Amino acid sequence: MANILIVEDETAMQDIIADYMRKGGHTCYTADDGIDALATLKNHPMDLMILDVMMPHLDGFSVCKLARELSSMPIIMLTARGDEADKLKGYDYGADDYMTKPFSPKVLLAKVNALLRRASAAPAGTIYAGKISLQPNAHRACLDGQALTLTHKEYALLAFLMANPSQVFSREQLLNRVWGYDFQGSTRTVDTHIKTLRQKLGEEGRHIVTLIRSGYKFEVTA
Repeated sequence: MANILIVEDETAMQDIIADYMRKGGHTCYTADDGIDALATLKNHPMDLMILDVMMPHLDGFSVCKLARELSSMPIIMLTARGDEADKLKGYDYGADDYMTKPFSPKVLLAKVNALLRRASAAPAGTIYAGKISLQPNAHRACLDGQALTLTHKEYALLAFLMANPSQVFSREQLLNRVWGYDFQGSTRTVDTHIKTLRQKLGEEGRHIVTLIRSGYKFEVTA
C-alpha cells in the first residue's frame, strides 16, 4: 500500500516494526542510522517515515529537519523520553506525530494508516488566496508561483484554513481536524506550526489571523 522507511538502530525493534508494517500491507525500507536514512530518501521516494530520535552519527531531530528538504511525507518520531520540550522540538522540525517507548506496534500501525489516509484525502481543485495557491491533487503549495517547502502538517494546516476562509477555529479544533482526535500533544503545537507557516509565507502570512482567546482564521481580505 505504501513505502515506509523505518529508521531505528536497535535491530530487534526495527524487525518488530517492519513485521507489523508488512502485515499491514506496506513495503518497508530500513536504515540503521540517520546518514543511511537520508541516502535512502534521496534514492527512493517514501510515503512515510518512522524515525527514532536517539541514533548514532546523526540524531532523529537532525534527520527530520534534513528530510523536510527532500519530502513532505508524514514523519512519526520514536523516543524513549516523553518530555514536552522534545516533542515540541520534533514538531518544529517537521514531525507529524510522536510515540514514546515502550509502545504498542498495533497502535503505531494505526497511526501510520491514519496519517496515510489524511495525506491522500486532500480535496480536488486549486485554491487561491492572494499570492498563495494550493494544489491539493499534487500536494503542492506555491507562493507567487514558487513552490513552498512545507512539512506534511504545515501543508495540512494551511489547506484546512484555506478551505474554510473566515471561519474561526480554536486550537483544540485545529488539533482535532488536522492532527486527529487521538493526538495527545499540547495546543502549543498549533502555535508553533502557525508561526512557522507565517514565516514561510512572508507578507502573505497576514492572511492567518490570530483572535485572542479564540484561535485562528484564514482571512483573504485581511
